Amino acid sequence: MKKKQKKAKKTQKHFDKISCGELTNSFPTQLKRDNLFSTPIWYEYEPAFVKKFNKAADPYVEEAKKNMKKEIDERNKKFGNKGDRGFVYQSQSLINDPSFMTLQNYIGATSHNLLVEMGYDLTNYQVFTTEMWVQEFAKEGGGTQYIHTHWNGHISGFYFLKTSESTPRPILCEPRSGRLMNLLPEKDIKKVTYASNQVNYEVKPGSIIFTPSFLPHMYPPDMGYSTFRFIHFNCQAIPKGVINYGQK
Repeated sequence: MKKKQKKAKKTQKHFDKISCGELTNSFPTQLKRDNLFSTPIWYEYEPAFVKKFNKAADPYVEEAKKNMKKEIDERNKKFGNKGDRGFVYQSQSLINDPSFMTLQNYIGATSHNLLVEMGYDLTNYQVFTTEMWVQEFAKEGGGTQYIHTHWNGHISGFYFLKTSESTPRPILCEPRSGRLMNLLPEKDIKKVTYASNQVNYEVKPGSIIFTPSFLPHMYPPDMGYSTFRFIHFNCQAIPKGVINYGQK
């Protein structure tokens, strides 16, 4: 009768040697790497216009507060007075307001250049700043924005007017839904790596950020220690054939 041979227990060290090619002498120990399907995020700091745009934005914010007063009062009457806690004031459109035209034109021209930088052919397209508004979070705190994108756009961004160490940072999130379905734990969430699914940016009055519009973004709840205000914008590349439709 033949004796059964015991199978040698393979240690982690053994498998490490296999993965590194030490046992086979046939597989490469160093692989080449391409970084593909990446998402660009552009940012800069230009505070020269903050004072001007804050002054121009004040009446828009006041109007937004006035428009939401009834809703806030009804909530407080029903559940108890919490002031404006949890609300976000959003203005009417700033598009074509002469006070913001320098920003509007800069955003449109810059977005065109960024799309070209990404590799898109805009020969038959014209880029427009299609949406621009000012937002201010509640004085009593609790203002927040859930994760979202902006439909029908190509470049989105923010120009920050009032911030402090206590106000929320913009959080930019992983845009690939397929990857989100198979995420593994991050080794160190304090480091930005291929495993990261969110990043945040420290901002101050004058900070400006541009991203592709497909990139989801969000703001965590504001604590209400100081005013948090920014201009949000979206741009769209529109076919020139559509723009010129019906014109001779």
